[in-house]
Amino acid sequence: MNLQELGWSPYFTAAFDRLAEPGCLPARVAIQMISGKYLLYCGEGEVQGELAGRLQYLASGPQDLPAVGDWVAVRIVPSEQRAVIVDVLPRRTKFSRRAAGKRADEQVVAANVDVVFLVQALDSTLNLRRLERYLVVASDSGARPVVLLNKSDLCGNLDDVVAAVDRVSAGAPVHVLAARDGQGVEELRAYLAEGVTGAVLGSSGVGKSTIINRLLGTEYLPTQEVREFDDKGRHTTTRRELVILPGGGLLIDTPGMRELQLRGGTEGLEAAFEDVGTLALDCKFRDCRHDEEPGCAVRQALDDGRLSPERFESYRKLLREIAFLERTGNRTEQVLYKDRVKKLTARHKRGYKK
Repeated sequence: MNLQELGWSPYFTAAFDRLAEPGCLPARVAIQMISGKYLLYCGEGEVQGELAGRLQYLASGPQDLPAVGDWVAVRIVPSEQRAVIVDVLPRRTKFSRRAAGKRADEQVVAANVDVVFLVQALDSTLNLRRLERYLVVASDSGARPVVLLNKSDLCGNLDDVVAAVDRVSAGAPVHVLAARDGQGVEELRAYLAEGVTGAVLGSSGVGKSTIINRLLGTEYLPTQEVREFDDKGRHTTTRRELVILPGGGLLIDTPGMRELQLRGGTEGLEAAFEDVGTLALDCKFRDCRHDEEPGCAVRQALDDGRLSPERFESYRKLLREIAFLERTGNRTEQVLYKDRVKKLTARHKRGYKK
């Protein structure tokens, strides 16, 4: 395989030269298997990989282990036709969320992505507030967000719905598709030149796998119809996978997400709600909370209809969630840091005794 076709760039060359051990080769994670093994793409072709013990031991959490889309340094074991992953190269971008549970662990959904396709279905499941949440996380990722409105054949008031999505898309391109019939899918190839990696994200049943199959030109990924009584999808994609498109480009397919918890930090929120931030610049007070303060430009926009109450409440809800995560996350990070120091200290002591 040609590394450039897989997304290799000078950024990764510099990182590999700095980190890799002698005799290592670069490879990209295509599939993360439930067994803890990985399918890797490299110059040698496809190879099955597994983690070096040192890499597992020093990881402070799942975010330090390889994710689909990651570039890794591997040692090939020719006699066993496998590779040992000895290091994960620094990620240029990453789409991540807060993992389920009490700990504030980060779950990397897709790494080194250039463009994020956020898919919504134009049926009863369309939810502008969910789309706003996706846009916040996509903006945090460092990748370019693109909104895909699939199943246009099921929408009776298409123009009105597209206009409503445009108002919350924060400048991200919006494309209308009917992927089952192939309508609008070819326009997406313009985003996926050779070596460019895209990720397709959205809830179950919105048509992610159908879109990828259309771009592949084959029924590679399984698809199912949504349930008729509530338009909810079934989880046909059960793992993340990096697929190579004919004619150039790569796509990461992901399982449908029932929930998408934020990770913290306000950069993505500010990008996804740029309209609210622009209004706030005209508030009389710099620390305006947009409640009852005099001279509040945001409240004025709510009163005259320039800003919808639903969008503003969504902004405040996400802001409260981020503030909570930052408070709890800081405490968790301190515990994880102390645990990592203990591991490193114990390892150094063992080496000193020898």
